[in-house]
Amino acid sequence: MQGYASLLSASAMFVGSHFIMSHTLRARMVSAFGAGGFLGVYSLVSAATLGWMIWTFRQAPRSEYLWFPNDGIWAVASLLTLLAAIFYCGSMVGNPALPNPDAAASKALAAKVPTGMFLVTRHPMMWSFALWGVAHILVAPRIDSLIFVGSIIFLALAGAKAQESKKAAQLGDDWLSWKTRTSFVPRLSQLPKIGYRLWLIGLLVWLAATWAHNFFGAYNAGLYRWL
Repeated sequence: MQGYASLLSASAMFVGSHFIMSHTLRARMVSAFGAGGFLGVYSLVSAATLGWMIWTFRQAPRSEYLWFPNDGIWAVASLLTLLAAIFYCGSMVGNPALPNPDAAASKALAAKVPTGMFLVTRHPMMWSFALWGVAHILVAPRIDSLIFVGSIIFLALAGAKAQESKKAAQLGDDWLSWKTRTSFVPRLSQLPKIGYRLWLIGLLVWLAATWAHNFFGAYNAGLYRWL
Protein backbone atom coordinates (compact mmCIF):
# COMPACT_ATOMS: atom_id res chain seq x y z
CA MET A 1 0.00 0.00 0.00
CA GLN A 2 3.05 2.27 0.00
CA GLY A 3 2.15 3.64 -3.43
CA TYR A 4 -1.21 4.76 -2.05
CA ALA A 5 0.08 6.62 1.00
CA SER A 6 -0.68 10.07 -0.44
CA LEU A 7 -4.17 9.03 -1.51
CA LEU A 8 -4.84 7.52 1.92
CA SER A 9 -3.62 10.69 3.63
CA ALA A 10 -5.72 12.96 1.42
CA SER A 11 -8.79 10.78 1.85
CA ALA A 12 -8.37 10.72 5.63
CA MET A 13 -8.03 14.50 5.67
CA PHE A 14 -11.11 14.93 3.48
CA VAL A 15 -13.26 12.70 5.67
CA GLY A 16 -11.76 13.81 8.98
CA SER A 17 -12.06 17.53 8.27
CA HIS A 18 -15.77 17.14 7.54
CA PHE A 19 -16.43 15.41 10.85
CA ILE A 20 -14.24 17.80 12.84
CA MET A 21 -15.80 20.93 11.35
CA SER A 22 -19.36 19.57 11.45
CA HIS A 23 -19.21 18.39 15.05
CA THR A 24 -16.08 18.84 17.20
CA LEU A 25 -15.19 22.39 16.15
CA ARG A 26 -18.52 23.61 14.78
CA ALA A 27 -19.61 25.68 17.79
CA ARG A 28 -16.19 27.31 18.20
CA MET A 29 -15.94 28.06 14.46
CA VAL A 30 -19.41 29.61 14.36
CA SER A 31 -18.50 31.72 17.40
CA ALA A 32 -15.26 32.84 15.79
CA PHE A 33 -16.42 33.42 12.20
CA GLY A 34 -20.21 33.76 12.45
CA ALA A 35 -22.67 31.48 10.66
CA GLY A 36 -21.83 32.82 7.21
CA GLY A 37 -18.10 32.78 7.88
CA PHE A 38 -18.30 29.23 9.16
CA LEU A 39 -19.99 28.07 5.94
CA GLY A 40 -17.33 29.89 3.95
CA VAL A 41 -14.44 28.29 5.82
CA TYR A 42 -16.17 24.91 5.74
CA SER A 43 -16.65 25.14 1.97
CA LEU A 44 -13.07 26.29 1.40
CA VAL A 45 -11.55 23.46 3.47
CA SER A 46 -13.87 20.91 1.87
CA ALA A 47 -12.98 22.07 -1.64
CA ALA A 48 -9.26 22.09 -0.84
CA THR A 49 -9.22 18.60 0.68
CA LEU A 50 -11.40 17.22 -2.12
CA GLY A 51 -9.06 18.76 -4.68
CA TRP A 52 -6.09 17.18 -2.91
CA MET A 53 -7.83 13.82 -2.86
CA ILE A 54 -8.64 14.04 -6.59
CA TRP A 55 -5.04 14.99 -7.40
CA THR A 56 -3.58 12.10 -5.39
CA PHE A 57 -6.13 9.73 -6.94
CA ARG A 58 -4.90 10.69 -10.40
CA GLN A 59 -1.29 10.16 -9.31
CA ALA A 60 -1.93 6.81 -7.60
CA PRO A 61 -0.93 3.52 -9.27
CA ARG A 62 -3.64 1.79 -11.29
CA SER A 63 -3.84 -1.74 -9.95
CA GLU A 64 -5.33 -4.75 -11.69
CA TYR A 65 -9.11 -5.10 -11.53
CA LEU A 66 -10.33 -7.27 -8.67
CA TRP A 67 -13.09 -8.59 -10.94
CA PHE A 68 -14.11 -8.11 -14.56
CA PRO A 69 -16.92 -5.55 -14.99
CA ASN A 70 -19.04 -7.30 -17.60
CA ASP A 71 -22.27 -5.98 -19.12
CA GLY A 72 -24.32 -7.33 -16.21
CA ILE A 73 -22.23 -5.38 -13.70
CA TRP A 74 -22.43 -2.29 -15.91
CA ALA A 75 -26.21 -2.62 -16.03
CA VAL A 76 -26.41 -2.78 -12.22
CA ALA A 77 -24.03 0.17 -11.88
CA SER A 78 -26.02 2.18 -14.42
CA LEU A 79 -29.23 1.55 -12.50
CA LEU A 80 -27.54 2.60 -9.26
CA THR A 81 -26.33 5.88 -10.79
CA LEU A 82 -29.83 6.56 -12.14
CA LEU A 83 -31.22 6.06 -8.65
CA ALA A 84 -28.44 8.27 -7.28
CA ALA A 85 -29.50 11.07 -9.65
CA ILE A 86 -33.14 10.72 -8.59
CA PHE A 87 -32.20 10.63 -4.91
CA TYR A 88 -30.04 13.74 -5.29
CA CYS A 89 -32.66 15.73 -7.17
CA GLY A 90 -35.28 14.70 -4.65
CA SER A 91 -33.10 15.90 -1.78
CA MET A 92 -33.19 19.48 -3.03
CA VAL A 93 -36.88 20.05 -2.25
CA GLY A 94 -38.05 20.47 1.35
CA ASN A 95 -35.07 18.77 2.96
CA PRO A 96 -35.12 19.35 6.76
CA ALA A 97 -31.58 17.99 7.00
CA LEU A 98 -30.12 20.91 5.04
CA PRO A 99 -28.05 23.38 7.11
CA ASN A 100 -29.74 25.92 9.35
CA PRO A 101 -33.46 25.47 8.67
CA ASP A 102 -35.46 28.50 9.82
CA ALA A 103 -37.64 28.34 12.89
CA ALA A 104 -40.87 28.04 10.94
CA ALA A 105 -39.54 25.11 8.92
CA SER A 106 -38.29 23.42 12.07
CA LYS A 107 -41.64 23.76 13.81
CA ALA A 108 -43.52 22.50 10.77
CA LEU A 109 -41.43 19.33 10.88
CA ALA A 110 -43.59 17.89 13.67
CA ALA A 111 -46.61 17.80 11.35
CA LYS A 112 -44.75 17.29 8.08
CA VAL A 113 -46.03 14.45 5.90
CA PRO A 114 -43.21 12.73 3.99
CA THR A 115 -43.52 13.22 0.24
CA GLY A 116 -41.31 12.71 -2.78
CA MET A 117 -37.97 11.13 -2.03
CA PHE A 118 -38.57 11.43 1.71
CA LEU A 119 -41.04 8.59 1.36
CA VAL A 120 -37.96 6.49 0.55
CA THR A 121 -35.37 7.85 3.01
CA ARG A 122 -34.85 10.93 5.16
CA HIS A 123 -31.28 11.21 3.84
CA PRO A 124 -31.67 11.12 0.05
CA MET A 125 -28.62 13.30 -0.63
CA MET A 126 -26.29 11.14 1.46
CA TRP A 127 -27.64 7.96 -0.11
CA SER A 128 -27.19 9.46 -3.58
CA PHE A 129 -23.45 9.78 -2.89
CA ALA A 130 -23.33 6.25 -1.49
CA LEU A 131 -25.15 4.75 -4.49
CA TRP A 132 -22.90 6.68 -6.86
CA GLY A 133 -19.87 5.34 -5.01
CA VAL A 134 -20.97 1.71 -5.07
CA ALA A 135 -21.68 1.97 -8.80
CA HIS A 136 -18.20 3.31 -9.53
CA ILE A 137 -16.51 0.63 -7.46
CA LEU A 138 -18.45 -2.02 -9.39
CA VAL A 139 -17.15 -0.83 -12.77
CA ALA A 140 -13.65 0.20 -11.62
CA PRO A 141 -12.71 -2.34 -8.93
CA ARG A 142 -9.15 -1.15 -8.32
CA ILE A 143 -7.36 -0.39 -5.05
CA ASP A 144 -7.20 3.33 -5.84
CA SER A 145 -10.94 3.39 -6.56
CA LEU A 146 -11.71 1.51 -3.35
CA ILE A 147 -9.79 4.13 -1.34
CA PHE A 148 -11.12 7.19 -3.16
CA VAL A 149 -14.75 6.17 -3.64
CA GLY A 150 -14.87 4.19 -0.40
CA SER A 151 -13.99 7.38 1.48
CA ILE A 152 -16.95 9.16 -0.10
CA ILE A 153 -19.30 6.27 0.73
CA PHE A 154 -18.10 6.22 4.33
CA LEU A 155 -18.44 9.98 4.71
CA ALA A 156 -21.95 9.92 3.25
CA LEU A 157 -23.36 7.16 5.44
CA ALA A 158 -21.41 7.83 8.64
CA GLY A 159 -22.08 11.52 8.13
CA ALA A 160 -25.81 10.84 7.81
CA LYS A 161 -25.75 8.96 11.11
CA ALA A 162 -23.83 11.75 12.81
CA GLN A 163 -26.24 14.27 11.33
CA GLU A 164 -29.11 12.50 13.08
CA SER A 165 -27.65 13.33 16.49
CA LYS A 166 -26.90 16.92 15.49
CA LYS A 167 -30.42 17.52 14.16
CA ALA A 168 -31.96 15.96 17.25
CA ALA A 169 -30.00 18.44 19.36
CA GLN A 170 -30.94 21.38 17.10
CA LEU A 171 -34.60 20.58 16.50
CA GLY A 172 -35.50 18.37 19.46
CA ASP A 173 -38.88 16.67 19.34
CA ASP A 174 -39.59 18.10 15.88
CA TRP A 175 -36.76 16.04 14.45
CA LEU A 176 -37.62 12.96 16.50
CA SER A 177 -41.19 13.13 15.22
CA TRP A 178 -39.91 13.35 11.65
CA LYS A 179 -37.59 10.44 12.32
CA THR A 180 -40.46 8.14 13.37
CA ARG A 181 -42.24 8.75 10.04
CA THR A 182 -39.25 8.24 7.78
CA SER A 183 -36.57 5.63 7.21
CA PHE A 184 -32.79 5.85 7.35
CA VAL A 185 -32.30 2.88 5.01
CA PRO A 186 -34.00 3.49 1.63
CA ARG A 187 -37.38 1.81 1.23
CA LEU A 188 -37.26 1.08 -2.49
CA SER A 189 -40.87 -0.10 -2.45
CA GLN A 190 -41.82 3.58 -2.08
CA LEU A 191 -40.12 4.66 -5.31
CA PRO A 192 -43.30 4.36 -7.42
CA LYS A 193 -44.91 6.98 -5.14
CA ILE A 194 -42.34 9.76 -5.54
CA GLY A 195 -44.02 11.31 -8.57
CA TYR A 196 -43.27 11.23 -12.28
CA ARG A 197 -41.66 14.70 -12.28
CA LEU A 198 -38.88 13.56 -10.00
CA TRP A 199 -38.30 10.47 -12.11
CA LEU A 200 -38.13 12.63 -15.24
CA ILE A 201 -35.78 15.23 -13.73
CA GLY A 202 -33.53 12.50 -12.32
CA LEU A 203 -33.47 10.73 -15.68
CA LEU A 204 -32.45 13.92 -17.50
CA VAL A 205 -29.73 14.65 -14.94
CA TRP A 206 -28.48 11.05 -15.23
CA LEU A 207 -28.40 11.20 -19.05
CA ALA A 208 -26.48 14.49 -18.94
CA ALA A 209 -24.05 13.29 -16.26
CA THR A 210 -23.25 9.99 -17.99
CA TRP A 211 -22.79 11.78 -21.31
CA ALA A 212 -20.43 14.26 -19.60
CA HIS A 213 -18.13 11.34 -18.74
CA ASN A 214 -16.81 11.70 -22.30
CA PHE A 215 -14.98 14.88 -21.26
CA PHE A 216 -12.98 12.86 -18.72
CA GLY A 217 -12.08 10.00 -21.03
CA ALA A 218 -14.65 7.65 -19.47
CA TYR A 219 -16.55 6.83 -22.63
CA ASN A 220 -19.76 4.78 -22.91
CA ALA A 221 -21.01 5.28 -19.37
CA GLY A 222 -24.58 4.50 -18.45
CA LEU A 223 -27.08 4.01 -21.26
CA TYR A 224 -24.56 5.19 -23.85
CA ARG A 225 -22.63 1.97 -23.38
CA TRP A 226 -25.30 0.16 -25.37
CA LEU A 227 -26.09 2.89 -27.91
